Amino acid sequence: MNDLFQNINWLILAPFLVIQAVLMVIALIDLIKADDVKGPKGMWFFIVIVLNTIGPIAYFIFGRRND
Repeated sequence: MNDLFQNINWLILAPFLVIQAVLMVIALIDLIKADDVKGPKGMWFFIVIVLNTIGPIAYFIFGRRND
């Protein structure tokens, strides 16, 4: 298992991890501040947390109300 982490090129992987984390944080902040979303907030919270990169993108495309 230790060899697995030593063989990873962290300089290539780091930007993707940062983008994923920033997307998740922004989506969660927006979800908490939103008064009304399409569907239950608990469902969107679960989707954003569990589906990592795809979840926040799905929330911004399908979950936000642009009224």
